[in-house]
Amino acid sequence: MSSLNTILPPFGPDRSWTLFIDRDGVINQKRDNDYVKHWGEFIFIPGVLDALSVLSQRFGRLIVVTNQRGIGRGLMTEADLADVHARMMQEIEAAGGKIDRIYHAPHLAGDDHRGWRKPKPGMALQAQEDFPDIDFAKSIVIGDSLSDMMFGRNAGMHTVWVTEETNPLPSDDSVDLRIAGLPEFSQWLERVQQSSSS
Repeated sequence: MSSLNTILPPFGPDRSWTLFIDRDGVINQKRDNDYVKHWGEFIFIPGVLDALSVLSQRFGRLIVVTNQRGIGRGLMTEADLADVHARMMQEIEAAGGKIDRIYHAPHLAGDDHRGWRKPKPGMALQAQEDFPDIDFAKSIVIGDSLSDMMFGRNAGMHTVWVTEETNPLPSDDSVDLRIAGLPEFSQWLERVQQSSSS
């Protein structure tokens, strides 16, 4: 298994790096056996808004990539999701952060003809098409599922797994760093910078 702190430049990621972020379970609280179908069900994880503000200064781009098959199942509409994301962006920007683009895969697995559903890399490839300066070798994906980790690997990124489990990491070399959440990731990067400059 590789180690993320041996991959990063001496002072951590600079503005040439891109951070890809899963949404449910990383930015907002995940609903058990359900989907965030409207803004009333969207709850930011504590500390995430502050973390996004800090990470927006560290990385050149922040990209959200999220599977939203609740649309494919008919439990919500594209308009419902757009409203959630518009309100989410307002809160993030009000706290001093930014998200450059949000990509979502509404498809059920059998209907994903574009290869957008994670772990397929379609959303990452679309982001690179939209922002040609994105270099996957200088990109990190942070997510709470092994599907997110494989998405990152399939696109050639480095991977950060959000989990509070103490079980051993997977043995398939899909995870570079395990961390409790986005705020902890921001704090970890600060420690990397401090240890490199000491």
